[in-house]
Amino acid sequence: MVSKNYWLMKSEPSTFSIDDLARSPGQTTYWDGVRNYQARNFMRDMAVGDQVLFYHSNAEPPAIVGIAKVVRTAYPDSTQFDKKDKHYDPASKPSEPRWDMVDIKYVRTFPKPLTLNELRRDPVLKEMILLKKGSRLSVQPVTSSEWKHILHLAED
Repeated sequence: MVSKNYWLMKSEPSTFSIDDLARSPGQTTYWDGVRNYQARNFMRDMAVGDQVLFYHSNAEPPAIVGIAKVVRTAYPDSTQFDKKDKHYDPASKPSEPRWDMVDIKYVRTFPKPLTLNELRRDPVLKEMILLKKGSRLSVQPVTSSEWKHILHLAED
């Protein structure tokens, strides 16, 4: 049996919130516009069924607000070819796309957001990538133990 992986994906709620995901057709959307190679590579590592912590960044307060799951693996991000899109990349060619996206589906919203400050105060999460100084990746892996602990915190 293939083991499930866990991820954290950041979105500014003013651009796309977990509520927007919940209201999307089929409660599903594509995750486009990622323009960081490391984050892109993490998306390329995602498998159908992988679980995602949905994080509201640039929010007051920034927080993990719920869960989504991967329902389609990485495929070329169409915005890289659209000259009118803010994510257009003139160096990317349809024959050799640089950027990918995945599809995710809403699972649930936490009863209360887990704020960045709460997460920072938790010694169990001290090694979490999200909490590392200078960590700005919009897509990042989460360990199985971090995932389980966050779910426990979300239920308290």
